[in-house]
Amino acid sequence: MADKKHILVTGGAGLIGSHICKKIVEEGEYTLVIVDLFIQYISPIKQTYSENRYARFAGIEDKVIIERANCANYAVMYDLIEKYKPEYIIHLAALPLAKINSTTPDDFREGTVDATANILHIIYSLKQKGADFVKKFVYTSSSMVYGNFVEDPIKESSATNPISVYGTMKLAGEIVTNGLCATYDLPYAIIRPSAVYGPTDMNRRVTQIFVENAMQGKKLIVMGGEEEKLDFSYVTDVANGFVLAMKSDISGETFNVTGGNAQSLLDFAKLVKNHFPETEIEIQKREKGRPTRGGLDISKAKELLGYSPKYDIKKGVNEYIEHLKKKKN
Repeated sequence: MADKKHILVTGGAGLIGSHICKKIVEEGEYTLVIVDLFIQYISPIKQTYSENRYARFAGIEDKVIIERANCANYAVMYDLIEKYKPEYIIHLAALPLAKINSTTPDDFREGTVDATANILHIIYSLKQKGADFVKKFVYTSSSMVYGNFVEDPIKESSATNPISVYGTMKLAGEIVTNGLCATYDLPYAIIRPSAVYGPTDMNRRVTQIFVENAMQGKKLIVMGGEEEKLDFSYVTDVANGFVLAMKSDISGETFNVTGGNAQSLLDFAKLVKNHFPETEIEIQKREKGRPTRGGLDISKAKELLGYSPKYDIKKGVNEYIEHLKKKKN
């Protein structure tokens, strides 16, 4: 393995992770190691129209190394990191949804806190033994760490005040990353995505539900209507932001990596309806307990990383629907 350069991506079989992997493979500089548990996060008795992980790796399946493992297992991760000696580690492994039924704080903590701490300590331990090969660690956080947005767009410097278990544990992972990377003298970056959507989503996020319900002739239930605003972010844009942060010489920074423009949930539903005119839209009251959100300021990522999203919401919805239509056919 010594003659090959590796990048290790935990959670690399997920929506964002798989698109990051495709981009890295396309660039051809590194051999990619994907560490993932390949878990289905939603109820197995519910229809999952996009349950097709194979599509995430179509065309690159013979160009990646797959390791099935729990990233919170210290011994297993130690062996994998020692074996592949990755120059970069992008850590996405965690529960991918802000709301999942029948979960506890332990479920959310495992990937964001336990696995993060383990990976960083493994890097340090190997470094102490003379195996100093990791150039940078990238941690995946979330816009949910902000809680209720106090400004729109919200900056990375704004106060973090999560009001959900998901956001709380994502923020805890940020603290672990900041503290241990400083302690172990390891370059790092923290990424905060928001409302990611696009091809191969299969975890029943609201954007996936809208598109697939419209394709099946079902009504679109819009909780909150125009009041519910999100910074919808097309998955390939977000993946590009991760790779830029990984490659950058800048360390110790947190970046909003999103579409950079708040749109209402009703706006998204209407764009879907444009493709399926017979679709009915029903507006209901917004769900209690959900943080009030909006747009994220991405000027820092633009200035320091050269990040520039290519997809506005209309272009993103169009491409996403075309992907699903081809798949259905």
